[in-house]
Amino acid sequence: MSTVPERSDIAQQHKWALESIFDSDEAWADHFETVSDRIEELAAYEGRVTESPATLLELLQRREEIMREVAQLSVYANLRSSEDTRDQEYQALSGKAEALSSEASSVTSYIEPELQELTDDDIERFIDEEPALADYEHFFDDVLRSKPHTRSKEVEELLAELGEVTSSPSDIYSMLSNADMEFPTVEDPDGEGIEISQANFTTLQKHENRAFRQRVHEAYYDEWETVRNTVGTSLKKQVRKDVKVARARNFETAREAALHDPNIPVAVYDTLVETVHDNLDYLHRHAELKRDALGVDNLQMWDLYTSITGEEGPDVEYEQAKEWIIEAVEPLGEPYRDRLAEGLDSRWVDVYENRGKRSGAFSSGTYDTQPFILMNYQDDISSMFTLAHELGHSMHSELANEAQSWHDAGYDIFVAEVASTVNETLLTQHLLETVDDDELRLHVLDEYLERFRSTLYRQTMFAEFEQQIHERAGADEPLTPDVFDDLYRDLKADYYEPAVLDDRIQREWQRIPHFYYNFYVYQYATGISAAVAIVDRILGGAGDGDSGGTAANGDAPRAVNESAAADYREMLAAGGSVYPIEALELAGIDMTTADPIESALGVYDTYLDRIDELR
Repeated sequence: MSTVPERSDIAQQHKWALESIFDSDEAWADHFETVSDRIEELAAYEGRVTESPATLLELLQRREEIMREVAQLSVYANLRSSEDTRDQEYQALSGKAEALSSEASSVTSYIEPELQELTDDDIERFIDEEPALADYEHFFDDVLRSKPHTRSKEVEELLAELGEVTSSPSDIYSMLSNADMEFPTVEDPDGEGIEISQANFTTLQKHENRAFRQRVHEAYYDEWETVRNTVGTSLKKQVRKDVKVARARNFETAREAALHDPNIPVAVYDTLVETVHDNLDYLHRHAELKRDALGVDNLQMWDLYTSITGEEGPDVEYEQAKEWIIEAVEPLGEPYRDRLAEGLDSRWVDVYENRGKRSGAFSSGTYDTQPFILMNYQDDISSMFTLAHELGHSMHSELANEAQSWHDAGYDIFVAEVASTVNETLLTQHLLETVDDDELRLHVLDEYLERFRSTLYRQTMFAEFEQQIHERAGADEPLTPDVFDDLYRDLKADYYEPAVLDDRIQREWQRIPHFYYNFYVYQYATGISAAVAIVDRILGGAGDGDSGGTAANGDAPRAVNESAAADYREMLAAGGSVYPIEALELAGIDMTTADPIESALGVYDTYLDRIDELR
């Protein structure tokens, strides 16, 4: 029987190098005590923030010094706990780190309210008297624009202290779904038992045997049914928390509050949903192509992840994936490519699934550490694309950390999802143009279509669901598992009109962790839209009036537009020194319009044409 290995069975070379942060848990504990004692140093500045330019600079520099240490403690603890969510010692370590971060936020909660006592003219005067403060101009602008939504010192301190408590719905859901839930073992077509997990569910849904896919689908969602009330309660509490915190900060809605921090106009969200919803016919066509490829009368929910090629995709081992990704990013410049290659050889990546390991994938790290990427690599094309995606995040951090001061290096998810999807798009282009293997090319094309489907359409569908449940909470209407089921089923029926909805698919909302991230998912859809436009500029397509270019038709590679590549690297290096909309403008993209979204939809349609011709 195929089983998930224990972490001790994974080779060291395939585990991330957390010893580069702390060489032992004991070293972490010693540093924790030192940093914990230092946090009170920041309390001494309360009431003195605007005392003088020199005092303000001293405070900001000391805050940076301490918070960088807190971040390292937190990342180490969180990554250790992600290795095996069953390990209670590391869960305790993570809890201590979270409490320390909450304490640090609470102790420094006075800074912004006191800074907001200043005017723009006052800030200019402070900079004139202490020129080193000029490095904080973007920070000052961000603080002052938030003045209408910043409460009194007492309220800000309380909100900061409650951070550990208000994260409870997400924490509980994570422990339930990753550590406590045990999914059944299902017999595959060869009679071998396959243990379903959070990490392998989507892979199993791509299996060529339809009856097996159905068994996996039913067993998986039947297990979610056993925790329906628990998950429903946790999501309800998360949404109501979002609404109440938004009200506490004088926002009309939770969505407005979520989009305020990155300074994204609410209209960008609405434009995305409206544009995608107006073009559901492309998604319906994709579903019909799947139905035709399967040769069935009705497309079922367990058919949605299958390949249009009608076959299970070829294996792509980790070493091969690394090689192709390194080659694919060459248009971004030799330094970018070499840094990425070095990272892959320096144990940035925790490669394979192990029992208890957090599901999915992510990129993490701090200003003072190397990037760390969690993978659950499955030796398939999808895993290769996920690796390219996370490397995009890691390289974004590397370039931003190198170019910016600590307080300006951190960037928002809105631009982060552009960096990750640019890498996916480049990988697709590279493989379609260079690999002399028709089967692989077809599966790469199919994979990219799937990523369009799941990123542009599926995430927009999630964004609609998230908006609906928050609107209900904002209107003090009930949120129950039945309500979640009904809302989700209606959206699924709309988006996947050609397919048959079974009773289980309405539970899918239970398995989506991003609903606990407060209006996060829409940024995947805006990200792929911007990424397609950026790659089109880099590969010579800017201004030619053809959104698909040869990226979709597979002809000879386009010449690299070095200027566009430099613009993109400038965007990455900008980090958080400018607002996300402005960062994308550096790369030549205007996300306040529907143009990038419509461009991406045009590419999706072109790829649908091509796979229909080739299959």
